[in-house]
Amino acid sequence: MKKDKKVVKMKKSIESKNLIHIKKLRVLIILIVLIFLALIVRIGFIQFVQGNYLKEQAYQQQTINQIISPKRGNIYDSTGKAIAIGAQVDTITINPAKIVKDKDIDTKDYKEKVAKGLSEIFELDYEEVLKKVSSNSQVETIAKKVEQEKVDKLKEWMKENEISVGINIDEDTKRYYPYGNVASSVIGFCGNDNQGLSGIEATWESVLTGTPRKNCKFKR
Repeated sequence: MKKDKKVVKMKKSIESKNLIHIKKLRVLIILIVLIFLALIVRIGFIQFVQGNYLKEQAYQQQTINQIISPKRGNIYDSTGKAIAIGAQVDTITINPAKIVKDKDIDTKDYKEKVAKGLSEIFELDYEEVLKKVSSNSQVETIAKKVEQEKVDKLKEWMKENEISVGINIDEDTKRYYPYGNVASSVIGFCGNDNQGLSGIEATWESVLTGTPRKNCKFKR
């Protein structure tokens, strides 16, 4: 009889322990299900409620919209010779936030190196260039209407110094007058923004000018 009582007690003890384990397992499963449901709700909220807003924010952070000047139409004389020509050049811009290194002290040296290179290539004041390179602006313009020779020099310098981000070469246009000042009072001239200011350039502005286009590019 004593043996039977002991067996019953042991069985009850084992069953009690099993019940505790089962309860713990149920609680754990319920917690996992609740967490899973919370994640699904959160994902659904982000996807369907905040989706468009977050997509727009990401797009703005990753891209830069720049207005590219249109190529201005040529002016010809009565014999068909071009007396005013619109040619493609480039504008050099930088993204200061991209000109960085892992450590602050390395970043300072790196920015000084970039400023020195740009100031020498484009014959600019070093301190002014360094101020732009060190600024908090999204984009800073270094040089406008740059000839191909200097653009090639910049590309070579970037390659030698293994610089692939932070410096941009953007399309632009420039006005040339093959015959210099000949008939300049009649032909007129353009300002820095390629807008006709006098003569034929101003009179026929609506015909000669093109439509500015927006260049959407990913930040480098």
